[in-house]
Amino acid sequence: MSRTRWRLSLSATALLVAAGTIPPSAHAEDVTDYAITVDPSARGATIDDTMYGVFFEDINRAADGGLYAELVQNRSFEYSTADNASYTPLTSWAVDGTARVVDDGGRLNERNRNYLDLGAGSSVTNAGYNTGVPVETGKKYDFSVWARAAAGTTLTVSLQDSGGTLATARKVDVTKSGWTRYRATLTATRTSSDGRLTVASSAAAALDMVSLFPRDTYRGEPNGLRKDLAERIAALHPGFVRFPGGCLVNTGSMEDYSEASGHQRKRSYQWKDTVGPVETRATNSNFWGYNQSYGLGYYEYFRLAEDIGAMPLPVVPALVTGCGQNKAVADDALLKRHVQDTLDLIEFANGPASSTWGKVRARMGHPKPFHLTHIEVGNEENLPNEFFARFKEFRAAVQAKHPEIQVISNSGPDDSGTTFDTAWQLNRDAKVDMVDEHYYNSPQWFLQNNDRYDSYDRNGPKVFLGEYASQGNTFKNGLTEAAFMTGLERNADVVKLASYAPLFANEDYVQWRPDLIWFNNHASWNSANYEVQKLFMNNVGDRVVPSTATGTPSLLAPITGAVGLSTWATTAAYDDVRVTDADGRELLTDDFSSGASKWTHTGGGSWSVQDGQYVQTDVNAENTMVSAGDPSWHDYDLKVKATKKAGKEGFLVAFGVKDTGNYYWWNIGGWNNTQTAVEQAVDGGKSTLISKAGSVETGRAYDVDVKVRGRQVTLYLDGQEWGSFRDDKPAEPFRQVVTEDRRTGELIVKVVNAQDSAARTAVDLGRAKVASKARVTTLAAAPDAVNSETSTAVAPVRSTFDGVAGKFTYTFPANSVTFLRIRQR
Repeated sequence: MSRTRWRLSLSATALLVAAGTIPPSAHAEDVTDYAITVDPSARGATIDDTMYGVFFEDINRAADGGLYAELVQNRSFEYSTADNASYTPLTSWAVDGTARVVDDGGRLNERNRNYLDLGAGSSVTNAGYNTGVPVETGKKYDFSVWARAAAGTTLTVSLQDSGGTLATARKVDVTKSGWTRYRATLTATRTSSDGRLTVASSAAAALDMVSLFPRDTYRGEPNGLRKDLAERIAALHPGFVRFPGGCLVNTGSMEDYSEASGHQRKRSYQWKDTVGPVETRATNSNFWGYNQSYGLGYYEYFRLAEDIGAMPLPVVPALVTGCGQNKAVADDALLKRHVQDTLDLIEFANGPASSTWGKVRARMGHPKPFHLTHIEVGNEENLPNEFFARFKEFRAAVQAKHPEIQVISNSGPDDSGTTFDTAWQLNRDAKVDMVDEHYYNSPQWFLQNNDRYDSYDRNGPKVFLGEYASQGNTFKNGLTEAAFMTGLERNADVVKLASYAPLFANEDYVQWRPDLIWFNNHASWNSANYEVQKLFMNNVGDRVVPSTATGTPSLLAPITGAVGLSTWATTAAYDDVRVTDADGRELLTDDFSSGASKWTHTGGGSWSVQDGQYVQTDVNAENTMVSAGDPSWHDYDLKVKATKKAGKEGFLVAFGVKDTGNYYWWNIGGWNNTQTAVEQAVDGGKSTLISKAGSVETGRAYDVDVKVRGRQVTLYLDGQEWGSFRDDKPAEPFRQVVTEDRRTGELIVKVVNAQDSAARTAVDLGRAKVASKARVTTLAAAPDAVNSETSTAVAPVRSTFDGVAGKFTYTFPANSVTFLRIRQR
């Protein structure tokens, strides 16, 4: 394949798309030649309308302080140390005068246990989320509060920031001694992102559910959604909405919120807690370190799915915890209750308005059913046998009463390994309809695994790729995800559903990166990954048109790099390090009798030589890498003695170390000392190459031996072969898929060019008769480009190309995703 020198500037991108060739410009870059051959007469897989969707989990403050439009934080004074060690019932509130939070028989109701006892002449002020309560000039904001006052009182409700008044204050007369809801409307006179809401009382009063909503919610619905965030979801045109988790579903207590259970404050997400009037929805801690008000609950999720034309896909607990907790609940009565709850959920969604739970839905404002067709049981359980025993109970009950509902299982938290293999075998043996896979891997992994589903059994369970991402929000991440998505579409007969994760991140409350949509209290913006997802979701097509493409020349060099030692939430000691080449010549030897001068500390933690061993002593530190040797080393043996001294995990021995973001390591006793695996880091993003269950003993010295030969690696533990792998899968940067849109009669040629050279491509459409003009949408940017509140570096460019024929040449820009919609005649 020839390579030619050309020149291209970023400003020339639009011309490039329009002309299909590379014009001369200011920057020199390579061009690689490719060929795409399309066979329009062949039958490819049918693509379901629901193939691409979104996954909403309340992580990164995605719900309260995010999609849920409530502007008051801790509106019901329920914050607790159960949510976050720093929380009190008055978190986000400032008191002027006297006020205390009370939990007694005078509460609003049994499921809303705290309320505020506000002294006469006193006030409380709420700080909202991020920098404060955001308001816009001329917009209306609806205030409400549940209040009671034995002698009556007048509440004064005001909005202000450091610059003064933001709205004319409103007086609210509390006339009843029993709990009553009072309302007022404030109209903003200035725009501010730093507002504060103050409620002052002339006499003693009890307050609860202090609320402020923008009138302008998504579709104008009460207790509604933040408009800009919901509109960004809608713009994707997702085929489904998976909710509510995620780790929210399979962590915490499986008990309910009642006196009998001690009013559990660390519960799994249970749907009955989240429906009915918001003041009766039982608060809960969030696995990600904050509180869930459940103002955004199951009813609101169903409404969102309906409003955007998406299929609702709820996830219910399987009574096996995951996400590091990894315990199976052995309580038959509790299991039966959760199974019944799942049946009740189906009735809530689909039952007639006269049924028990259909009546609850109707009272909330939706007498018609929500047309639920799929339900998922469990999420990323690390105990596949225990999970599956419980899953079968749920599936049997649902199938017996609702055979029209498809029940989805899962394969654990990783793309491979013992848990994955065991789970998949159980699912196959039981003829499960669909299995949910999750993985978060490096960009290189996504380039290497475009063919992942080519070999899946066409007659086995279908795949729901419920969570995936390439560990970053740069355009490079989006490019590699796009390359992988061409493989998902090509295998649409196996992969029936797919959703990127997570969906949202509030920039001031981040627990997980990357994320699809970013926001603060007054603005939101699309990530580069979002633009990729939107391009695919808005141009799916109805069937795959079989096509092939030539590849990129790839010369795989041997694995090269220095060696390293590390720990993760553990203290460990290392001794007798020896590295020899393939002929037995010594490259490095160190018994630490003369210190550790050969080693360079590039990670965290604290290393020192103690009693002739090299010891990392910080039990909380993660990725404490020290390295030694030459990055050009290849074909070598690494031997070392390793001893875990204390902590959660085992120890890590690294090889092929090029720099802090590119290496392999053998993670022995990782994942809370439950698994041993080899991970590869590429540009900081890690993916698992081989994994097995296993743990290490504290205080025991292990002999670790790693043999690197070319791209083959064999690993020995205490003289016994533990496993081996060959890392020789090319990270192909040029990927394509072709689909047909029956409604428009168009072929959609989708090409990803994830490299720094343009791709001059000969396209052969076979015997298709086509118009000469194509509609083109291109995403092209620097690999490290990132969108932000103030800069949109990655955005689609739309144009036309006039050179389409049965055979034509098109040059796809470097680092680009390009969709050509070609009308058939």
